[in-house]
Amino acid sequence: MTTAIDSVSPALSPTPGAPQRSPAVLRRMLSLHDFEDAARRRLPRPIFGYIAGAAEDNASLRDNREVFGEYAFTTRVLRDVSQRSQAVELFGERYSSPFGIAPMGINALSTYRGDLVLACAAQRAGIVSVMSGTSLIPMEEVARESPGTWFQAYLPGDQARIDALIDRVERAGFRTLVVTVDIPISANRENNIRTGFSTPLRPGLRLAWDGLVRPRWVAGTFVRTLLRHGMPHFENSFATRGAPIVSSSVLRDFSARDHLSWNHLEAIRRRWKGPLVVKGVLRVEDALQARNLGADGVVLSNHGGRQLDGAVSAMRVLEAVVAAVGPAFPVLIDGGFRRGSDVLKAIALGARMVLVGRPFNYAAAVAGEAGVQHAIGLLRDEVDRNLAMLGARACTDLGPGHIVRRHG
Repeated sequence: MTTAIDSVSPALSPTPGAPQRSPAVLRRMLSLHDFEDAARRRLPRPIFGYIAGAAEDNASLRDNREVFGEYAFTTRVLRDVSQRSQAVELFGERYSSPFGIAPMGINALSTYRGDLVLACAAQRAGIVSVMSGTSLIPMEEVARESPGTWFQAYLPGDQARIDALIDRVERAGFRTLVVTVDIPISANRENNIRTGFSTPLRPGLRLAWDGLVRPRWVAGTFVRTLLRHGMPHFENSFATRGAPIVSSSVLRDFSARDHLSWNHLEAIRRRWKGPLVVKGVLRVEDALQARNLGADGVVLSNHGGRQLDGAVSAMRVLEAVVAAVGPAFPVLIDGGFRRGSDVLKAIALGARMVLVGRPFNYAAAVAGEAGVQHAIGLLRDEVDRNLAMLGARACTDLGPGHIVRRHG
């Protein structure tokens, strides 16, 4: 990908969706890995820690990356790959690449209007973007600006509020609903405490100091948001507006999910007419249950290592789940993807699409929508090169025969 490099003011992020020039910092961003260190320098420590951290000892977080080293490619040579394409089809839509943007909460604290930044960049690139239910921008605004965005819901604690939320998502115009099911209770995220992040967000000396030494974030994200939109609220957890991020009632809003069951998903299936995807599955039995209740797909995920520490990487169960549910039932996957080779390993093992989270959040923090577009381009170029070197013209050409296990 060829990118024109110009300079922009470092103080303010451009308005999401508006034509943008590429900040000079993107010259140094050669892979998705590079955005993490750059975001660490630009974000206050509590906010970066919230994005980067996981649960307890970070064992699942580490395994999400280490698992890719256990798979190697076998290639085909002397095959005409001059007319290759990485486009994929899912739920009746054609997407330009086999990866999309995973749902990430409160990313409007990373960059100005973060949910819109991610959704608009994805729409321009023709890839999937999933809006998080714990976002700080009303879902209606994102659906209006980026109509192809999917919505990911964390279910409220009773059926009446679940029904009301589902109805709001439909009225907003979303076509695909993703229901996250792996958070019966809040996780033990010690990392948040160590870095000074809390829910509710408690402004203190650490955050104030981090802001003073990072004036670009203060001016471009924090102050700009307060002046134009007021104190951020959790906008999309319910049918009505949620609590401000500094309110003590936030904890109450996120409680009471430990009694939810498959009966609630069955009720959602009856109510929601569009594609329904169940996110947070790590067992064959649960994937089959979701399929049998009428879900249109599942996302294999350990929540980025942010829930049960020690939970298996989704890559380790991918083959078994695909074999059990059959090729007609879409299996998506997330967790630790950073390279085009990672994406194609999952596609070869049967995943229909890969969702990538933290790197796109970092890219937004570094350079707004231009940063996300650059990150998408980097990953897309890696997928394209790797397809050619594998001897494949399309993602559908890949299969388990292209993969060798290094261990076991």
